[in-house]
Amino acid sequence: MAAVAPVVSDLVDFLNASPTAFHAVDEAKRRLKAAGFVQLSEREEWAGLEPGRKYFFTRNHSTIIAFAIGAKYVAGNGFHIIGAHTDSPCLKLKPVSKVTKGGYLEVGVQTYGGGLWYTWFDRDLTVAGRVIIREKKDGEVSYAHKLVRVQEPIMRIPTLAIHLDRTLNSEGLKVNNQSHLVPVLATCIKNEMQKFVAENGPKQASENVNTKHHPLLLQLIAKEANCEPDKICDFELQLCDTQPSAVAGAMKEFIFSGRLDNLCMSFCSLKALIDSSSVEHSLDHESGVRMVALFDHEEVGSDSAQGAGSPAMLDALSRITGSFNSSNSKLLEKAIQRSFLVSADMAHALHPNYMDKHEENHQPKLHGGLVIKHNANQRYATNAVTAFIFREIAERHQLPIQDFVVRNDMACGSTIGPILASGVGIRTVDIGAPQLSMHSIREMCAVDDISHAYEHFKAYYAEFTELDSKVKVDY
Repeated sequence: MAAVAPVVSDLVDFLNASPTAFHAVDEAKRRLKAAGFVQLSEREEWAGLEPGRKYFFTRNHSTIIAFAIGAKYVAGNGFHIIGAHTDSPCLKLKPVSKVTKGGYLEVGVQTYGGGLWYTWFDRDLTVAGRVIIREKKDGEVSYAHKLVRVQEPIMRIPTLAIHLDRTLNSEGLKVNNQSHLVPVLATCIKNEMQKFVAENGPKQASENVNTKHHPLLLQLIAKEANCEPDKICDFELQLCDTQPSAVAGAMKEFIFSGRLDNLCMSFCSLKALIDSSSVEHSLDHESGVRMVALFDHEEVGSDSAQGAGSPAMLDALSRITGSFNSSNSKLLEKAIQRSFLVSADMAHALHPNYMDKHEENHQPKLHGGLVIKHNANQRYATNAVTAFIFREIAERHQLPIQDFVVRNDMACGSTIGPILASGVGIRTVDIGAPQLSMHSIREMCAVDDISHAYEHFKAYYAEFTELDSKVKVDY
């Protein structure tokens, strides 16, 4: 049995550190800083950017854009970008989450994205996300953003017993997202007993007067935030599975995990950028800018201040170009035409139990390498030129590559690719690693494809400038 590649173990660590988009960005920040990337603020000027240096910035702490400027870069040169997304389908707590019925304390949640919600039943769940904390120091009040994650399982969405729904196996599970997807936090009687003991025991800190959420839940969150419950002003929390990501399968050939769509591509692109620009002299002959852009809100359409539909990436291209030459306003347009985007989002692997769901000549396999996605109706932004460039890089390094189109009698999903291609005007190829169980609480992909993706992305960063100089189209 082959040993697990270091890049695969590193991915598992990244997944386990990233239960939410906020945590994924935080982990990305940690890795970038360790590799010598300097953090920028969108609220400040970027006048001091230098060739051969590396930078990043975050937006809403759920989107992150990092870039390495080639030592030979001049304003108007191209950007070599890989774009992915940090969010995944999940259940997010409602603004008023307090639900009490039938003798239970429950937590109101809303569905985010197109999840396979039946897979969330009977899982050991917890909460994670960010909270806004009121702090007072030297008489001054300020408000801090803190990430929280309750490690132990504190919730569960129980299924109904088969005895109470005899048609379940014959007619299938019919989930009402409002009524059935309500996790149980505790029983009322145990909660009241605990409050009685607390009230008659040693005096504790003042109880939160917030009536929107169960005090028990607020206490758990406050403990993780290292504050009193009444210091919590607001939060964005979601349910998470407590089972860790793992290398699995009889031959240790798979990764079993939540959020592979799309933290897998986020990780591979981030690691490729870091490694392709961190070796000594790796940027000496680069005339472009290598960039990774990891966006929030792809699963719900990307229309937000931090989604791919926002000006975030175009703002970055403009500010980088302008910091090297602010006198020529046409340089940005020139740079965009010299740029290239790899839109990296996980792809549908052939499912052995549902072979008829794939078009006969386009059946991506696990271990088969990255998948180039095609759609004549522009649900993907790939064309012959962009597909050729990406495929040529694979062939130069003997990396496997696959193609995918959806069946004509089935609807096709989409990605950030068409959004950025049309919004920015940048050449784009849509690709992704093949996986099964997409949008389940527990997905799976192949370890070989992690290595293929990482090596492919790293080669793209290193070789795109030279390859693109040989591609003649608009001449």
